[in-house]
Amino acid sequence: MGFSGAVLDVDGTVVRGDEPIPGAPAGYRRLREAGIETLFVSNNPTKAPPAYVDRLGAAGYEVDAEQVFTAGTVTTRYLCDHHADDELLCIGAPGLFDQFAAAGLATTDDVDTADALVASIDHEFDYDDLCTALWTLDRDVPFIGTDPDVVIPAPGRDVPGSGAVINAIAGVAERDPDVVLGKPSDPAIEMVRERLPYPPEECLVVGDRLNTDIALGERAGMTTVLVRSGVTDDETLAAADVSPDHVLDDLGQIGRVID
Repeated sequence: MGFSGAVLDVDGTVVRGDEPIPGAPAGYRRLREAGIETLFVSNNPTKAPPAYVDRLGAAGYEVDAEQVFTAGTVTTRYLCDHHADDELLCIGAPGLFDQFAAAGLATTDDVDTADALVASIDHEFDYDDLCTALWTLDRDVPFIGTDPDVVIPAPGRDVPGSGAVINAIAGVAERDPDVVLGKPSDPAIEMVRERLPYPPEECLVVGDRLNTDIALGERAGMTTVLVRSGVTDDETLAAADVSPDHVLDDLGQIGRVID
């Protein structure tokens, strides 16, 4: 069977920090030489697609903004569709606020008037933020998470991601989020299908994380490829409920799948 499209994760799959993962640029070129259209999908909500053009370009991947979307993209679109006129209390990074502002979404710091709470990765997250989230959710407003990634690959060691913040808020509020966006959510799958309008059986999903990348591929009916270059080791893979169709050491081995 030939493949027409490929969804590629970013952190842990093609780069770690700003450095390319060994073998991954060659794997990316192999996909392009085979005529496979690629789409980079990241669960990092802090940067808009143009920032990824620069970051990936510096690491050796030729991309344009139409080849990238992120959990920030998915969250912004979801909020425009469901909360366009609401005031959003957002716990997140400055880059997420920038994306909301660019889309015309309104944010607030007032826990007594906020219409919804949005939680995401925030390097300055602290006790006061937990209080703010608790008091906002005490009013039973919608609770929205940008993505489920509890840890994310970083140079040197993995670091806490949006899921860590969301889980902390959920714990203190004794309430699960109403929706968590990014991979593998339905809104993310919908955006993938819009960008890669091919039959699911003609599409690959390549990533390093079972509960997001591989889960998205399974839910979308696409062929799944786990790479060991990120957060998933053999012990985690053996204990998981999700089973990828293929397991590779890195993207550089993608020829084993597409050939």
